Amino acid sequence: MTRAILQELVLFFVPFILFGIYLLLRRRNPFTRHAWDGHVPWLVIAGLVLAIGALLYLGLTAERHMGAYVPTHLENGRLVPGRFQ
Repeated sequence: MTRAILQELVLFFVPFILFGIYLLLRRRNPFTRHAWDGHVPWLVIAGLVLAIGALLYLGLTAERHMGAYVPTHLENGRLVPGRFQ
């Protein structure tokens, strides 16, 4: 679960990171508020589009398992991992 949240957070922050790099290349200070004025709403929208797009892509292309799920259990004293039958 943590991996999924971190992946989406990274995708959300990609536009901000790229814009910060752009500011550095333009020799502007990315740590001043003036450099970010007017750009933050567009960066938030771009980040949301990336994150939601990745969620939709993953949801549409994820492997689907058919059948019943057998949870992890003990069998003859050995731990048998869960699986789909």
